[in-house]
This record gives sequence, structure tokens and C-alpha cells, in this order.
Amino acid sequence: MKRFNMAIVGATGLVGREFIRILEQRHFPIEEIQLYASDRSAGRKLFFNHQEIEVRETTPQSFERVDIALFSAGTEISCCFSPLAAAQGTVVIDNSAAFRMTPEVPLVVPEINPEDILSHKGIIANPNCSTIQMVVVLYPLHKVNPIKRIVVSTYQSVSGTGTAAVEELTYQTNLILDGKGTTPQVYPHQIAFNLLPEIDVFLDDGYTKEERKLAEEARKIMHASDLAISATCVRVPVYIGHSEAVHVEFSQPISPNEARRILSQAPGIEVIDDVSASLYPQPWAAAGKDGVFVGRIRRDTSHPNGLAMWIVADNLRKGAALNAIQIAEELIHRGWL
Repeated sequence: MKRFNMAIVGATGLVGREFIRILEQRHFPIEEIQLYASDRSAGRKLFFNHQEIEVRETTPQSFERVDIALFSAGTEISCCFSPLAAAQGTVVIDNSAAFRMTPEVPLVVPEINPEDILSHKGIIANPNCSTIQMVVVLYPLHKVNPIKRIVVSTYQSVSGTGTAAVEELTYQTNLILDGKGTTPQVYPHQIAFNLLPEIDVFLDDGYTKEERKLAEEARKIMHASDLAISATCVRVPVYIGHSEAVHVEFSQPISPNEARRILSQAPGIEVIDDVSASLYPQPWAAAGKDGVFVGRIRRDTSHPNGLAMWIVADNLRKGAALNAIQIAEELIHRGWL
């Protein structure tokens, strides 16, 4: 099997380290791997397949002879370096929001729209974590019974913000349990023992940028430009794993049992749905796993064509690193690289 030269940009971050773990676990065919980060992290040592590799500062010369570059270093770095890498012949799979809604850049979830990869011009966008898990579940149903409207509330873990947020949750929790006060640094308010209905900045219409991203990205991935979507995105004091309460209006009535049957046969999905035994997806159980988990599938009593469900996934894996690596695997499997 042919092997490929790969670069990871943002290698020292939560998603970057998840890239490394998943590439090892899936035995990705790598000839050589290069790890990049900011100048602050340059010089750090990370292990890949039991070999110690020094992290270097990202520069325009970082992508010479690189076949695939996985980016997870933020929008600013992606905007600066992704086009430079693509111009040198590297295929960039970018985890930031920089190019997701750029018309000529495919936005891909391999279980849904792998054919869109073929239209890339050097950059492929990895969707937002909350978008990925929702569309993985909804698209198999949409193919059978077209969806007209989605109302979703997300419950997103602090790891979606990064290492500093994970550390802040631990620090605040310890202070509060010791009876002490705390001053937030990462979020606008205390996150320990609290919920924050504010992810990213607020827009003029009262929605947040995260909520708008979820709606716009879902339409692009599902090729459903007229799909009505309303989202409320909430940050919760959970370390890993995003959860979503989703209400869906279909074109025709659909029973919970029919939905369970369809979803149980769809790729990347695990149905956990036995309320008699209190079995349903939970973020602690999803952490470290590759699947998207769905349960509490029931009729939406507010609409004759509606279903309600609960969707959970590891936001660092399927919500970020795994999905990007699956895109790279599709490139190779289909001979598009």
C-alpha cells in the first residue's frame, strides 16, 4: 500500500493530540509525519508510533513534500497557511470555521456526502462538532422521509473550547467545593456547576455564531438549502462529549420504531434506546468512542409528522479529529489523492 507524508498543524492542542491517537489506532498509511504548532509550542516533544517527534513552528515552508495536512489551530492560522499549503500541492483538511461556507470548498461528513470531496481545490473543510453528530443521525432519515424543519438544543462540553477551558472547569470546581469564590477567565461567567447559553459571539438577530454555523453547515452538507433550522447552543460543565435534544418535522409521519430501524442500519450510528432500563446516550459513555449515539426516539406530540431524539458523541473524535481522518481515508480509498 502506498504511504503518505502528513503534517498536523496545531499538534499540541486537544484535537491535534487526538489526530495523533486516531492515526495510530487506525494504522493510517504514513511514510513521514511532521508536527507543527505556534512558536510558543515549538520545541515540545510528542510521540507518534513510539517515536519522539519535535514540534516545529508553522511556516510557509512547512508543507514541502506533504501530501495531506490536518489543520486544527484556529481560523487565523488556517486562513494564513491553508492556501499556501494547497498551492504547494498539499491537500488540506481544515478543522476551523475559515472555509466551511466558502462555496468552492467542500464541507464533508464521509457518511453523508463523500462525493463532494472530488470537487476540492486543495482545501476540504471539516464541519463544526455539533453539526457533524446531528447530520450523521438525521441524514439517513432525511433520505427516506425528507426533513422540513429542525429545532435543536445543544449541550456542549468545555473541551470544545480548548485546553484552557478544561483546566478552568477543574480549577473552578475545586475552588467551589472548598467554599471559595472564583473569577472566570475563559468564559464570560463561571462554568462549574453552571450552564451558559452563549457559544461564540452574539449576532444582530439574537442568535450566536455557533447557532448560525450549525444551521448553515447542516444545509450545505445535506444539500438542503431550504431546510428550516433553529438552534440554541449551551456550554455545560462536561469535559468531553456534546449532547443534543433534536426535534424534527418530516414530510410524512414516521414512527419511532421505523426511525430506530433505519438508524440501526446506518453507518457510524449506535442506537441506545431502552427507557425501561434507563438506557440512553450519555457523554461520559461516549467519550473515547468513534460512534454517534442516539436514543430517546419518540413522537413529537406537538406535530403529527414529528420525532424527538437525543444525540451524543465525543466532540474531539467524531466531532473533529476522526471525521477529518475519515475524509483523508476517503481520498485514498477512492484514488482521489
